[in-house]
Amino acid sequence: MNGGGTRRWGWGSGRTEQQRAEAQAAKDAAADAFYDLDTAQRDLRISIETLSAVDDSAPARKAVADFAQFGTRIDQVSHAYITVVDAHDLDRDELDPGTAARAQAELKQARQDLERVKAELERFGESLGPLLGQAESRLARLAPAVERARQGLLAASNALDATRATGLKADDLAGRLAALSPDLTKLNEGAGRHGVQETLQRADRVVREAEAVQGEAARLPDRAAEIDKRLASLRTRAQALHTRTGQVEPVLSELRRRFSAACWQDLQQVPEQAARSVRQAEEKLAEGRKAREEQRWPDATAQLSTVRALLNSTDEAVKAAGDRLQRLNEVSFDQTKEVERTRFAIRDAQRLAMAGRSTPDPGHAGPLDDAVARVDRAVASLAGRHPDYWHLITELDAVKETVQRVVERIREQRATGQ
Repeated sequence: MNGGGTRRWGWGSGRTEQQRAEAQAAKDAAADAFYDLDTAQRDLRISIETLSAVDDSAPARKAVADFAQFGTRIDQVSHAYITVVDAHDLDRDELDPGTAARAQAELKQARQDLERVKAELERFGESLGPLLGQAESRLARLAPAVERARQGLLAASNALDATRATGLKADDLAGRLAALSPDLTKLNEGAGRHGVQETLQRADRVVREAEAVQGEAARLPDRAAEIDKRLASLRTRAQALHTRTGQVEPVLSELRRRFSAACWQDLQQVPEQAARSVRQAEEKLAEGRKAREEQRWPDATAQLSTVRALLNSTDEAVKAAGDRLQRLNEVSFDQTKEVERTRFAIRDAQRLAMAGRSTPDPGHAGPLDDAVARVDRAVASLAGRHPDYWHLITELDAVKETVQRVVERIREQRATGQ
């Protein structure tokens, strides 16, 4: 023995060291494959966690589940690799060539298994490209979306302050703005707590509502001015209509004095109805004025719409009485003008129906022939001591409407080649 000890080498020591070196190389290659697989798994896990936080769609959920299955397979091949490494001590002195060869083969197999799973994992990661792209796009939107929400709330608050400075309360708008405070708190707590998708949706909702409040606050002074203008206009109109309502009774008196009952009976209730409608309009106008003073804008607008409807219907009723007298005067003085205008409309329609034809279409000729007969009957009905001129007028109006419909039907059919 030499000092410090010596290592005894047998006749096969050269072969053993070669096998040891080859096994060690296989071990190093397997270690590299193990490290590469672990790195790929960790890198893809970050992407999967991003996808899980951002996307709740069915494809995204499947991707997360598939990655979990990959995790199981990775654990299996990693465990097999570690088992092989632990089973072979390549540094021990008594390592024989057979053991070294088995270690090399098993380590090579472990490396191949690790590399195969890594390749499959990479292909899986590549297949997630579209989903990950969408997720990253949403993440890129996150910070700007939250900032837009904050700025929108600030702009709405400033607009509300400016509106209140004009003397308008805008309590409903203030309430809507205050209702957004919990959303702002959650936005400030961040997507880590509430999720990226939910945070994006909340930010968009806050922006929309804040913009709506800001716009309504900015328009509120103009809205108040418009309501004031409508109040004044409708008050003036109600006063004028009140005066005109008083003129209906004299019109009815003249109708009763000069024409048969059939010409004016349907107008008997107009004075009473008109007076009642004007009173209702004035009451609603007062309610609208009170709502305006209390800045209950929707109520004020609703009352004014009711006032306008009442005044419109009253105006039509009052106007109808005056128009009735005027038309009856004209026809009683000379009904031939109105009759001839109607007959001319019929003849014009008949010429159109015959244009380019040797015989008229029965669908056109029938209504026009009936129109001629109706005019004749209406004129004949005037005979007697108390002629019903209003019947003549309404019949002639109905005939002209019928003729107009026939003309329109002819033109439509010819336009479509029928």
